[in-house]
Amino acid sequence: MSVLPASWCAVPLEKLCVPTEQVEPSVDQEFVYIDISAVDRQTKRIATPQRLLGRDAPSRARKLVRVGDTLVSMTRPNLNAVALVSTEFDGQIASTGFDVLRAAGLEPRWIAYLVRTSAFVEAMSALVQGALYPAVRSKDVRAFTTPVAPLPEQQRIADRLDTVLARVDACRDRLARIAPLLKRFRQSVLAAASSGQLTTDWSDGAKLAWPAPSKLGDFCDVLGGKRLPKGFELTDLDSGYRYVRVTDFSNFSVSSERIKFVPADAAAEIARYTIGKNDVFISIAGSIGIVGQVPEELDGANLTENAAKIVVRSGLLPRFLMYQLASPRLQDQMHESKIATTQEKLGLFRVKALSIYAPELEEQAEVARRVENLFAFADRLEARLAQAQTAADRLTPSLLAKAFRGELVPQDASDEPAAELLKRLAAQREGTPGAARRQRAAA
Repeated sequence: MSVLPASWCAVPLEKLCVPTEQVEPSVDQEFVYIDISAVDRQTKRIATPQRLLGRDAPSRARKLVRVGDTLVSMTRPNLNAVALVSTEFDGQIASTGFDVLRAAGLEPRWIAYLVRTSAFVEAMSALVQGALYPAVRSKDVRAFTTPVAPLPEQQRIADRLDTVLARVDACRDRLARIAPLLKRFRQSVLAAASSGQLTTDWSDGAKLAWPAPSKLGDFCDVLGGKRLPKGFELTDLDSGYRYVRVTDFSNFSVSSERIKFVPADAAAEIARYTIGKNDVFISIAGSIGIVGQVPEELDGANLTENAAKIVVRSGLLPRFLMYQLASPRLQDQMHESKIATTQEKLGLFRVKALSIYAPELEEQAEVARRVENLFAFADRLEARLAQAQTAADRLTPSLLAKAFRGELVPQDASDEPAAELLKRLAAQREGTPGAARRQRAAA
């Protein structure tokens, strides 16, 4: 832990909390049940609790919660499921999968923000035990050494965090809306490209009307891929015979990161089922309609039986055909033509029957060029979006760390030091009913 301000101190979390109750709801009691799934991990709020009768309650519905309590999940996959109990959930029941931290004379938000810090989450992650139900224990949570600011400063820090983290969340929400807009932008580009709208201004306004649609089979041959012969399996060992699967299709191309190879002694049997760099591929089973071209380094690779290659004879540019096939109009045609069995399929004859446009080759080249320019623009925006989202994601842990180092708001010399506050709260706890009993039990 870094050096804290002079008016702060550090103590185990248990020194800041008072005991909480467990109850068993009666058979006819109606109550709100808060389990792990009820907590929104992003907003750290109780968002989707259940309303149950006692007779329907799971055995884990036992922890009575009060307004101002902090719920901390103790299971490993859910350590980020924390929430501050608001007024509407006062007196309701939470799962025993939570530790319930009830502040004693402190600002409740101080603890709620503490358990969101990277320091706390990482410390708990290191203490997880159990194979079937990996979790930390309540005593692990409460043994965490936490910094404590003077009470007025706790309130100032919590107020500041409320404000700045709300802005961070709003920023994150706005950024999240951009990705769907970029997806719609790309779809609109493809729609315009496949209908002639993308080149209405082409050639100084002398653009000719596109010819009537034709069948794809009038211009192209459509050939299927081939599965490995029975008894053989794909391998990671480079046999010299690469095999392109649908899972390798990516961004109008093929990713070679996880490319598999055909065993050399099986290659001869499927040697005719290859794809060239000038062919267009299309997936025809499972994920219907993924299209693209193989990169030059994979020219001549074997093609999966779940895809087909489209070999242009004349009258079409492969890049133009590829973008037309990716357009909403052609994608709709494919999905209307697919056969729904145990696995959706698109027959080769149905690919040949797809209705396409074939304008002049010069205009096809211009359409492909404009699509690629606009997609490159969208890619740049997407890269900047990813950078902004990464920066936004880092803001919350950074602000929380700064807050618990005493760097978020200035200290006030007139504040009662945290050590004095804790002495006073300890004296008050010792004077409460049940304190002597607890001391005897501890002895």
